[in-house]
Amino acid sequence: MDGKISWTVADAVDYNGLPADRSKTGGWVPAALVLGIEVCERLSTMGIAVNLVTYLTGTLHLASATSANIVTDFMGTSFLLCLLGGFLADSFLGRYKTIAIFAAIQALGTGMLALVTKLSQLRPPPCLTNHSCVQANGFQMGILYIALYIIALGTGGLKSSVSGFGTDQFDEKDEREKAQMAYFFHRFFFFISLGTLLAVTVLVYLQDEVGRSWAYGICSVAMFVAILIFFCGTKRYRYKKSVGSPIVHIFQVIVAAIKKRNMNLPYNISSLYENTPEASRIQHTDQFHFLDKAAIIAEGDFENTGAAPNPWKLCSVTRVEEAKMMVRILPIWATTIIFWTTYAQMITFSVEQASTMERSIGSFQIPAGSLTVFFVAAILITLAIYDRLIMPLWKKWKGKPGFSNIQRIGIGLVLSTFGMAAAALAERKRLSVAKAVGGNTSTLPLTVFLLIPQFFLVGAGEAFIYTGQLDFFITQSPKGMKTMSTGLFLTTLSLGFFVSSFLVMVVKRVTGTDGGQGWLADNINYGRLDCFYGLLAILGVVNFVVFLVCALWYKPSNGNTKSGLQMENIGNGSLAEEKC
Repeated sequence: MDGKISWTVADAVDYNGLPADRSKTGGWVPAALVLGIEVCERLSTMGIAVNLVTYLTGTLHLASATSANIVTDFMGTSFLLCLLGGFLADSFLGRYKTIAIFAAIQALGTGMLALVTKLSQLRPPPCLTNHSCVQANGFQMGILYIALYIIALGTGGLKSSVSGFGTDQFDEKDEREKAQMAYFFHRFFFFISLGTLLAVTVLVYLQDEVGRSWAYGICSVAMFVAILIFFCGTKRYRYKKSVGSPIVHIFQVIVAAIKKRNMNLPYNISSLYENTPEASRIQHTDQFHFLDKAAIIAEGDFENTGAAPNPWKLCSVTRVEEAKMMVRILPIWATTIIFWTTYAQMITFSVEQASTMERSIGSFQIPAGSLTVFFVAAILITLAIYDRLIMPLWKKWKGKPGFSNIQRIGIGLVLSTFGMAAAALAERKRLSVAKAVGGNTSTLPLTVFLLIPQFFLVGAGEAFIYTGQLDFFITQSPKGMKTMSTGLFLTTLSLGFFVSSFLVMVVKRVTGTDGGQGWLADNINYGRLDCFYGLLAILGVVNFVVFLVCALWYKPSNGNTKSGLQMENIGNGSLAEEKC
């Protein structure tokens, strides 16, 4: 019997629904097959996002602010739909089927976008002069939107499940596999950066020099190939059974607490309902006492004698504590949104800035969208310095393997604020040159490398905040809510893009006048983009102050669980700290 237990994974099954054999399923090979999907997803999504604004302004002749909002709305929707993907994976499909279905949807959407950019009937005629450009009509924009949002649906559906399904291939109870999972998380972010690097260099170059339809077609084919490779591991994967949506569980706690809002909590907390196995229980905490009322046993909670209680009337203490843990992380969650609003400027207005500047190196002209290569380079350099220099020094000095997740989030927020300040200064210089030579000049006599500081600072900030957020949400959320916690993290990206769209709309409306177009003019040479960047820097400072208050208020969850609770503890340098 002991031998049988040691060679099977307790909470996973194989392709046939039998307990997963450790020697025949899971491990690095199946996990590596999952990474191919992630590389192709980043290649497609980022390859479209970083250069879409030049297509919208240059080919479809849309205003700069309108183009920026189309890009940020597309990216925001992509990340928001991660919640849908997570819900379907947890409640109905499982992660394997969710990845396969939505990866195919994204590939089809990318193929449709290739067709849209190929057909001349789906774009307006070229401009005869600078003042005789015809914008794309409603039909042309409608077809483009359909293609973009099919891609967004595919991206959102698969993104929340890829990392989770990869970690499903490792058993946390086995020390050797636990170490391999830490390595997988590290390489997972590396592959995200690799896909982005290929997107902003090779793919953007193909879009500008060969043709957008060819570049998008290559993305579509690459995703189909990745799906076929993904299917090759079907019999080697480990599968976790769907246990229901954690969103539903949280709503059950809230509804039960509201129904019993007029009841008094018992003096003895042990009188509250608890049916969770001893090894998996979460100890009661003193915050959010209102939610504790969901665990008060009242008449009618048990509909049949001996049956389980109605979960919409009575919840266990552990289920209540899981809901508390999710509520507890919301203030930190809210204060990270502004970073992704800053990030949105790097793939919209910063690319527009680059398109007006001198980008030649000898006879080679750098595509405007490829300036984001400095952004990706900053991420990779920062990760290398942090991994090889900062972590060892910090461990010697403080005895901890690197900064805590909240510290990394704070560092990311500070760097992004400095990035917006640098962007404002660079734009003031660019505008002064534009004023001197004339705003209608297509290429200003100013090197594009002036923009490197803003790309580098925000990129370094992402290296800290991305790993810090992912670590924070996974380790501070209940074990059974891993997919939801990943989706919650990705919603900060989504809301950051939507906040960017909202700010652009408000600033354009407030600063626009009858005689001018305000800060965000159709031609950025006649606007005050530097003031918009300055506004974001000020919002970044205010947000950081709020973040500090929330960080001081926050009580980590590490001390609130019994030893049997399967959560990565971040207090003593565990997996969660090492994986990033």
